[in-house]
Amino acid sequence: MNKVKIEPFNIIGISVRTTNENGQAEKEIADLWGRFMNEKILEAIPNKIDNTVYSIYTDYESNHAKPYTAILGCKVVNINEIPNGMIGKSFDGGSYVKVSAKGDLMKRLIVDKWTEIWKMNLDRTFTADFEVFGEKAQNPADAEIDFLIAVK
Repeated sequence: MNKVKIEPFNIIGISVRTTNENGQAEKEIADLWGRFMNEKILEAIPNKIDNTVYSIYTDYESNHAKPYTAILGCKVVNINEIPNGMIGKSFDGGSYVKVSAKGDLMKRLIVDKWTEIWKMNLDRTFTADFEVFGEKAQNPADAEIDFLIAVK
């Protein structure tokens, strides 16, 4: 677990308002990924910095147990041109704790890591937490994902 500084950034992608109650987020975020892949959202995002996909959790009602917005998208140069059906959002960056998970994405890798994170004694801000799906995530059966959690 490393503490890192994240610079401000912009994202364009698709989103869903969800909650972790009753496993709702697990289903809705999986559906969001399905839509992201099926509708070729990655190719449709304008002004991308690169093809790294970010899964961002933001607009928390209070903490991880209450509703929040999940966004799947890419970092972009600016959010001046947002395609229909997508959202653009700017994030301030700040202090983050970085943890990683390695394994099979189809076997609850992400959900299990978040369950661990929720139990950690972190002074979280609940502004914007995210996962990074870069080059090390290309093979879903043996992926390495970074998780960044906003802290004070």
